[in-house]
Amino acid sequence: MLITEQQSGRASPALKTELPICAGIGLKPEFFNGALDHDPAQIWYEVHPENYMVEGGPRLAWLGAIRDRHALSFHGVGASLGGLDPFDTDHLAFLKRLIDRFEPRQVSEHATWSSFEGRYFADLLPLPRTRAVQDHMVERIESFQTAIGRRILIENPTNYMAGTFELDEPDFLVEIAKRAGCGLLLDVNNVYISAVNTGIDPHAYIRALPPELVGEIHIAGFTEDPVQGKALLIDTHSAPVAEPVWELLETALAHIGPRPVLLERDGNIPPFEDLLSEHARAQKALIDVCTQERRA
Repeated sequence: MLITEQQSGRASPALKTELPICAGIGLKPEFFNGALDHDPAQIWYEVHPENYMVEGGPRLAWLGAIRDRHALSFHGVGASLGGLDPFDTDHLAFLKRLIDRFEPRQVSEHATWSSFEGRYFADLLPLPRTRAVQDHMVERIESFQTAIGRRILIENPTNYMAGTFELDEPDFLVEIAKRAGCGLLLDVNNVYISAVNTGIDPHAYIRALPPELVGEIHIAGFTEDPVQGKALLIDTHSAPVAEPVWELLETALAHIGPRPVLLERDGNIPPFEDLLSEHARAQKALIDVCTQERRA
């Protein structure tokens, strides 16, 4: 079910999303057939554009077929927005070509760093939350947005250890978004993991975000560290969404209002049909918050 702004009872004039206000799924090659057959009024899909930076071949053809039928979003993992290295011009040029070709409804990246002196790391590392880094991020995002010709959303990182910084993470990200003219992508799973790992209050974190800046919400599963167990959670996206994350999603929707909600699964990929039950639960959460707003 597609939820319109009129049905939701709340509009966000400062940040319009072109994605449908319904639940989406991260698209994997294993899902292509199921994705094509699904009702486009009830779902949208997100891809990591780095997986499509190829010249021709079946993967691009499949993505084109999906794009012809469904709303599509690009969620980048390779820009290293917070890094000190200059942007990889080849990467930016390829990303721009993909955006021009497939016209995703939304483009997002991570407020993290993942490269240093030309070497890339297979992780999205959180930034030191200082005013100097804040200034650096504003400049980088402005440059990135100019290069690809699109306004982006930036996603909050996962934190694995506590630290003492000049700024709390919500304040750090909100100021960056306001100054750079971008929006925020709220990853609820990342907030929950950071809360367990570092002791922050996840509900206070979400309430500190201005609703008008948030354009999309992500949910995913995590795994426990093999040594520390429940005391250290790892953002693997390789398990079903945990119950505390579902509860935090309800908190986020109640505060922010209806937004596109993306279900991520990047490991232990199940059959597409198995993910549809989680997709249905996310969709129900959206419908429930709309119903509550109409009654208010």
